[in-house]
Amino acid sequence: MTIHETIIIRTFMRGLAWLILKGTGWKAEGARPEADRYVIIAAPHTSNWDFIYTLCFAFIYRIRPQIMMKDAWFRWPLGPLFRWLGALPIDRSRSRNVVAQSIEAFQNHERMVLVVPPSGTRRRVQYWKTGFYHIANGAGVPIALGFLDYERKVGGFGPLFHPTGDIESDMVTIREFYAPISGKYPKQESHVLVRPELKPPCG
Repeated sequence: MTIHETIIIRTFMRGLAWLILKGTGWKAEGARPEADRYVIIAAPHTSNWDFIYTLCFAFIYRIRPQIMMKDAWFRWPLGPLFRWLGALPIDRSRSRNVVAQSIEAFQNHERMVLVVPPSGTRRRVQYWKTGFYHIANGAGVPIALGFLDYERKVGGFGPLFHPTGDIESDMVTIREFYAPISGKYPKQESHVLVRPELKPPCG
C-alpha cells in the first residue's frame, strides 16, 4: 500500500479536494460506478485544469484511478508527484503497445480504474483516439462516462457503457452523451468521432 492509500492521507486529500471544489464553485453529479474494474473517459479535455479537477473528483468519489498523461509531464520536479497520485506516463508514439499493456494490467488485477482522455491532447483534433475503447473491449470491462462540464461547473459520472465491439455504433451513443457538455475552452474541444480506417470492416 502506497502512502496516499493510507486512511490519514486519503482523508486529508478528500478534505482538500472538497475545499478546492467548493472554493471554485464545482459540484459532483452522478454515482460512482458499481464495478471493480472499468475505464473512465476523461472528456472534454481542453485545459491543464482538467487534471486537477479529475483528481479532486477521484478523491470525492473515493476511487483510486490510474490516469494516463503525456510522458513529457513526468520530468523533474513534477514526475514523482504525478506518479504518487497514480498517473501513468504515456508515449503516444507507442499507442498500440499502451493498449496491449493496459489490457494485460486489467487481466492481472481484480480491482482497477484507468482514466483515459480520448482526445489525447488539449488542442482541438478531428478524431478521438480509440485506445480507451479497445482497452475496455479487449479487457472485457465497461466504460464509465466521466465528464467535466465547465459551463455548469459540474463533474462526475454518466452511466456505465458496455462496449459491444461495434465501435462505430457505440461511438454514436457516447457522442450523444457528451454533446451537451462543455470544456473550459469549447473551441478546442475535439469531435467524438473515430477515424474511418479504424472502424470495423463491413461484412
